[in-house]
Amino acid sequence: MTKPIIRSLDRADLARVAHLVDANAMFPSAMLEDMTAGYFAGDPSQRWIVAADGAPEGVAYTVPEPLTEGTWNTLLICVDPEAHGRGIGTALMRHIEAELAAEGARILLVETSGTPDFLRTRGFYDMLGHDREARIRDYYSVGDDKVIFRKALT
Repeated sequence: MTKPIIRSLDRADLARVAHLVDANAMFPSAMLEDMTAGYFAGDPSQRWIVAADGAPEGVAYTVPEPLTEGTWNTLLICVDPEAHGRGIGTALMRHIEAELAAEGARILLVETSGTPDFLRTRGFYDMLGHDREARIRDYYSVGDDKVIFRKALT
């Protein structure tokens, strides 16, 4: 397994990123245009990266948490289902963690669903050393809890 190339998102990547979001059933990919607007307008707090040697195979989106000092949240990370298990998600998360730590960020949060469909996702964050910090019952819908993971960066 070779280490994936991590780079900033380009506008030309959006169609492929929409495919990744749809393939992973993350949210309606039509939301990407609005989600990336600030980033493409030059907002330095909007962090969009892709793992790509050619077409992106993974994408991540991280932002600072409002009203905090040094707390960030990875709101999106997904990898092409055909590339799962190749270290792409790990490379994206390690890149985010290293970049934020180098800038003095203190905490990285990641939120995911508590349903059985997201068991593998929760295991991924466990494997990366993130702590299960909180669970908000019925957050996304009845029976679909939000599970919040936390990782200290300092």
